[in-house]
Amino acid sequence: MSVAFRRESDEEHLEPRFELPIPPGPNLVTPRGLALIEARVAELEARLADPLPEEERNAVLRDARYWHARQASAQLAPAPSGETVAIGTLVTYRRDNQSRTVEIVGHDESDPATARIGFNAPLVRAMLGAELGDEIELPNGHTLTILAIALA
Repeated sequence: MSVAFRRESDEEHLEPRFELPIPPGPNLVTPRGLALIEARVAELEARLADPLPEEERNAVLRDARYWHARQASAQLAPAPSGETVAIGTLVTYRRDNQSRTVEIVGHDESDPATARIGFNAPLVRAMLGAELGDEIELPNGHTLTILAIALA
């Protein structure tokens, strides 16, 4: 039979649903980040306990696989001392005559809109291990100065 006369299923036209990508490297988290992951897993499991339309159920299952993997691989970052820039610190820095304060967190906890920056971000990677007063050369040729380090 010619393919012109074959009925195509609706699924042939759907975009494929790929798994959510797991970021490379260790899954270091703050205590707050671990609590957020655990809450997300509990929320998704509660949704799966209820009857859902198949498409929605598949989307929730996909999210649940991601968050279960993140929960299983989560490692609490070492408690910061507050002496150096590390995961779990609030860092105030000056760049281009402007000061900004950011909290350094794990990947899943990052939210630039609330000044929570993941430890894998290029800016944070440049700052990790720095001490108060250090000047850091950034890849783009700019420099920043660490003005304050506090425990988050």
